[in-house]
Amino acid sequence: IEQDGTMNICIHRGSRQIGGSCVELEQDGQRIVLDLGLPLDVESNDKSYLPDIRGLDGSDSSLLGIFLSHSHLDHTGLIKHISPKIPVGMGEAARRIMEAAVPFLPDKFPLLPQGWDYQSRKAFKVGPFRITPFLMDHSAYDAYALLIEAGGKRLFYSGDFRSHGRKAKLFERIVKNPPRNIDILLMEGTCLGRLDQNQHFPTEYDVEQKLTQIFLETQGLAMVQASAQNIDRIVSIMKASKRAGRIMVIDLYTAVVLEATGNKNIPQSHWPEIALFVPHSQRIKIKNNAWFAQLNRHSSNRIFMELLQKNPNKYTLLFRPLHIQDLERGQCLDNSVYVYSQWEGYWERGDYDKVKDWINEKEIPKQSVHTSGHASPADLQKFVKALSPSRVVPIHSSRPERFPELFPGVEFHNDGDWWEA
Repeated sequence: IEQDGTMNICIHRGSRQIGGSCVELEQDGQRIVLDLGLPLDVESNDKSYLPDIRGLDGSDSSLLGIFLSHSHLDHTGLIKHISPKIPVGMGEAARRIMEAAVPFLPDKFPLLPQGWDYQSRKAFKVGPFRITPFLMDHSAYDAYALLIEAGGKRLFYSGDFRSHGRKAKLFERIVKNPPRNIDILLMEGTCLGRLDQNQHFPTEYDVEQKLTQIFLETQGLAMVQASAQNIDRIVSIMKASKRAGRIMVIDLYTAVVLEATGNKNIPQSHWPEIALFVPHSQRIKIKNNAWFAQLNRHSSNRIFMELLQKNPNKYTLLFRPLHIQDLERGQCLDNSVYVYSQWEGYWERGDYDKVKDWINEKEIPKQSVHTSGHASPADLQKFVKALSPSRVVPIHSSRPERFPELFPGVEFHNDGDWWEA
């Protein structure tokens, strides 16, 4: 890398794929990394997927830190393989959620290295880099785009974003009041190839409406499979349940994640609209790990299987595959419905074959209600127009060749190539 006062950039992964994003920036011999994601198509979180970045083992002081846009594994997963000496920046609530989730996850993650906690639109300096986080609307809570300034250049990294979630105002805000004089926009294009140019994704309010309708029509237990970390979706499920006269039933993992948001307006285990049911496999974990204080903290509305058996039509269960054993024993599945509320790709590639076989065997009808965590082509165009960058560089897209049809000033860079800002 030439040390000539210019900011140099390398997309290590993401120039032609969705997920696994990782970008390295260099200025005057000092470096930062944006995201360190696990590719979506891998079997396990293996150290061999680490990109070729000097000093991830903590041996090179020119690597100043890693800056995460949000908590999804395809942007953070490989953090587990780095030295704890390397500081990591991310949203404060996103950090708390990741730390709260760790003990419940099958993949043993070390605690995140400490570092910088973002505040939206508040700039901070790291070596020769000036970094300004912008809070964005995404299906991960506390997600950010990052403006990086160095060597007289301004690079804007979009991270993942959309305009149809519960925080749509954030998208409107950045379009109305964008950062100016952007030299390079590194922008995600997840939905290109998934959605036509004139189509829009359903909003999170559309999802809430559809769920309400399903819950009202269902005579038995309503089960919804959704990620506990998709806080927008949890809010939709709770509001739809309330409108249908149901109580939303969560497990301890979900209770801990909701608490970690630190947001009093987000549903919590002690709310009257919510009940806690601890499945058998989680009870074993609680006993083995002595999580009794956590359990007590969330047990004010705890219910047991007898109550679900008595009035299944009064409840919406935030379903996870580990509930199957309890539901089998509980015999509360008459007239029930299963709602799949996640990315369809997981279902199609076989991640939930066990659930598929189970609902088929029990003759439980499946409905799919979901919306994307990513911006539609029309919203991407609105975003580019507002930021008016000199150059648009595709990332986090399997269809980068679509970019020139939609945006001016598109420039392609391959994974592993260094180029100047």
